[in-house]
Amino acid sequence: MSTGELTHDLTTTRAPFIEESKSRGDLFIHQPYDLYSETNQDTWRRLYAGIEPRWRKHANPKFLEGLERLSLDRERIPRLEDVNRFLAPLTGFQAKAVSGYVPSYLFFECLRRREFPTTITLRPAERLDYLPEPDIFHDVAGHVPMHTDPVFAGILVRLGEVAHSAALAVRGIDDSAEQTRCMESIIKAMARFFWFTVEFGLMRRPGGGICVYGSGLLSSREEIEHSVESPRVQRYPFRMEWVVNQYFEIDHFQPLLFVIDSFEQLYDEVERLERWVREGRLDNVSPGEPEVNETDLHSFLEEVRA
Repeated sequence: MSTGELTHDLTTTRAPFIEESKSRGDLFIHQPYDLYSETNQDTWRRLYAGIEPRWRKHANPKFLEGLERLSLDRERIPRLEDVNRFLAPLTGFQAKAVSGYVPSYLFFECLRRREFPTTITLRPAERLDYLPEPDIFHDVAGHVPMHTDPVFAGILVRLGEVAHSAALAVRGIDDSAEQTRCMESIIKAMARFFWFTVEFGLMRRPGGGICVYGSGLLSSREEIEHSVESPRVQRYPFRMEWVVNQYFEIDHFQPLLFVIDSFEQLYDEVERLERWVREGRLDNVSPGEPEVNETDLHSFLEEVRA
């Protein structure tokens, strides 16, 4: 079926173009901009209008600078080629369209190459505030403005390098079952680190108070405010021992978040994460969520056993 014959709809879980791409085994794709429906465009407008005042109130200043640098359109879903035209000269990063889930090792390898796997579908109009699956609003409006900052971009690249170091570290284990067990533990630790920083991270403001830099918060109109103001959220200074052993669940507001002082501190923590990988300190993290699925585990073990 050609693009011209496909239904004009790029709604998450409902897009024929995505199903066609998956059936062909195409993970990295183009953004068929003409397939966005007017409902898709209206959903983008409503999302942006609803969350922008909360960005101005709660978002990290580097995120707000990134919004300006990208010149994101409030009225229309961005074209990734336009996003990249502004983004690439700043940090070398580019948004790379994907048809769906990217296996964990490949995802981190993309970060190492300064490529950000980007979903092109948009959440349904009736589910504006939360969707378990990523969408283009989460990826482009939530993540990509932070990619304009050189320090934060460097953090993402280093996380990609940590994944590479993890595969090398586990390669030295002779017993296959023990190799698999250690790899699963490291993947779990890295997922927790990513979740509590890149996705749901908070930062202390120099003059007092807290702001948001995590994309999961920045793409949710309700949770961005909840994360900063609700008395039901526990907010603790970032401690590696806690972060890599703390389970999380994705289907409700987060009751526990971690606060960093600066992106320079976060960069140093990524350096420490890599040291812990090499020293074997992530080989036995606590059980619990997230469960490591077979696809993610296989993606790492393929590299380990290459």
